[in-house]
Amino acid sequence: MDNNVLRSLIKWPNVPHCFGWLALDRRGQWRMRDEYAQENKLPGNPIKHATLNDFISRNYACDTSGRYFFQNGPQRVFITLDVTPWVARIIPGETGMQLLTQCDTQIDPQNVLSDELGNIYIAGRVTQNLYEVDYSESFIKKECLSVALLHDHDLGFFSDLAKLHKEACSFRGSWNWNGRELPIDPVYSQELSERFHFVKNPHA
Repeated sequence: MDNNVLRSLIKWPNVPHCFGWLALDRRGQWRMRDEYAQENKLPGNPIKHATLNDFISRNYACDTSGRYFFQNGPQRVFITLDVTPWVARIIPGETGMQLLTQCDTQIDPQNVLSDELGNIYIAGRVTQNLYEVDYSESFIKKECLSVALLHDHDLGFFSDLAKLHKEACSFRGSWNWNGRELPIDPVYSQELSERFHFVKNPHA
């Protein structure tokens, strides 16, 4: 969380929250949703400005209710999630492969989930900004168990490292991640938000 953002919260603590204007799509893009997009249930326009994208990513946080938001100075802009609060990419490197979120933070994978739509999810630990409204009413950095949709561009790479067998409506098996065999288990997509404690469409 940027220091100037935290200072603005102290200076202007009661700025009204904003809902519906910002979304995270299934490819990890932040999308601006104006009134027309909201009224017509459109995805909105992807934000292309690199500096703004970085600013949103650095100040991306969630509260103890599982609502994700972008702290824009003193204003909290709650985010509509297309699928999950994180979108993961597989990034090869000299020391092995990494799983990085849309915010360029690392995921420590614990297991893999496969749903009835063919989506692959990485369940693991992610360090994130957490707003503890019920306690100190302040931001802390905390490692939390969460879930990330695997970007569809990396499904082929994922399959090369996986051993799969068909279930009734999904897949089960194992995934070799940097020498670790992680289980792949089936899940229904509608179960994810409750299981991993996130709100897809926050409202006032």
